[in-house]
Amino acid sequence: MAMTGIFRRKPVDDIESVDSGGLARTLGLWQLTAIGIGGIIGAGIFSLAGAVANETAGPAVVISFLVAGIASAAAAFSYAEFAGLIPRAGSAYTYGYAVLGEVVGWFIGWDLLLEYTAIVAVVAIGISGYFNDLLGFLDVKLPLWMSGAPGTEPDGVASGSYKINLFAVVLCLLIAFVLNQGMKNAARFETLLVYLKIFIVLVVIAVGVFHISSDNWTPFFPFGLSGAFTGAATVFFAVFGYDAMSTAAEESTDSTRHMPKAIIYSLAISMVLYVLACLVLTGMVNYQDINPEAAFSSAFADVGLKWLGLVIAVGAILGILTVLFTFMMGAARIGFSMSRDGLLPRWFGKTNERRRVPSRMTWIIGGASAVLAGLLPIGEAAELTNIGILLAFVVVCVAVIVLRYRRPDLPRTFRTPGMPVVPVIGVVFSIWLITFLKPETWLRFAIWFVIGMVVYFTYGRKKSALAADEDQPH
Repeated sequence: MAMTGIFRRKPVDDIESVDSGGLARTLGLWQLTAIGIGGIIGAGIFSLAGAVANETAGPAVVISFLVAGIASAAAAFSYAEFAGLIPRAGSAYTYGYAVLGEVVGWFIGWDLLLEYTAIVAVVAIGISGYFNDLLGFLDVKLPLWMSGAPGTEPDGVASGSYKINLFAVVLCLLIAFVLNQGMKNAARFETLLVYLKIFIVLVVIAVGVFHISSDNWTPFFPFGLSGAFTGAATVFFAVFGYDAMSTAAEESTDSTRHMPKAIIYSLAISMVLYVLACLVLTGMVNYQDINPEAAFSSAFADVGLKWLGLVIAVGAILGILTVLFTFMMGAARIGFSMSRDGLLPRWFGKTNERRRVPSRMTWIIGGASAVLAGLLPIGEAAELTNIGILLAFVVVCVAVIVLRYRRPDLPRTFRTPGMPVVPVIGVVFSIWLITFLKPETWLRFAIWFVIGMVVYFTYGRKKSALAADEDQPH
């Protein structure tokens, strides 16, 4: 018997027959995998690895990435099972809605809208920093008013001189423009950048391996085993991205077969590159001497390969662009799904008839991320991220257990191994990581949650497609 009220569920049996709303199925297996890699590999390799090695874990940063990767894999397996079973846009929002009920789906969808938008803003601000450094290398100086967000002036610059981070704003709007050119063309752009990023990482590994000194790996645990695990909590946020990629299920040419593989492939490829790059970095430079802000560029400059350091800096900028692409795409698809389900006004989910993309939602996410990126320091923007994605992992891991026992008969193209132990690991690790988040993150989350509940109970609960079905005579 179907549930009613706030815990009513989308019927899993009928979910694949829902009208797609005009999205075009153009993405093959390797394009999906590239989008996943694009969301996973970004600042994690080019910035975070060096900072964690220098400040938290030492050479054991390799262990940090392995632990984070194992924990992320526990959630990735759950995502893969759902992606093969429920090939619909929306990812965790859709899975939660179908298994745990409408209010849970709304809660996750609403939260991920903010999280993904904030991630786009944070990454844009980070790329802007790289861009300013490159301009400095070329002796080019931008006017102060467009050089950063208010309150981020460096020493020696008068307070109030910075008005807006213009480059970060333009970057967000540029990615929105690319996404609105149609998924086929946008995916080609993303795939090209991902190939470039992988090539640069492979060059780093291939050249760096000849400059490794094993003495730099001793001691391997300078901060103790606890340092490696603390580092895992930090780098965990560099090993997801497949969750945003899975929102594009309706744009896959064969979602039930390709999406589970793309999730696993993207995480596996990314983890191999992370581990090898970390081994090279900590082998080239003693962890105490690693530059936490530009680890690889500085490492190669120290061994007389400054030109390669410059190439890495340019490649980092281009490579991190793929993170913007993946998460802005994810946010737009979640908003599109919520609108199609009636939880948001259907105006938001309107697709472009010719390009067959949710153009309105994409521009809204692009505009919102541009405002955040232009006016907030990176630390304040970052405080809007992380908690929603971890809660989404909890919901997906719980839901995959519930559905496996509630409906074992459903045809699954991928089955989470080690049921229910593996999903439980994903739940426990995600909750453990949530305890590391700052009080400011919880406060912003609580404010956004309250706003979301007001919107749901005043609009979504009454206007949802399932509410309309309940009102129909039977």
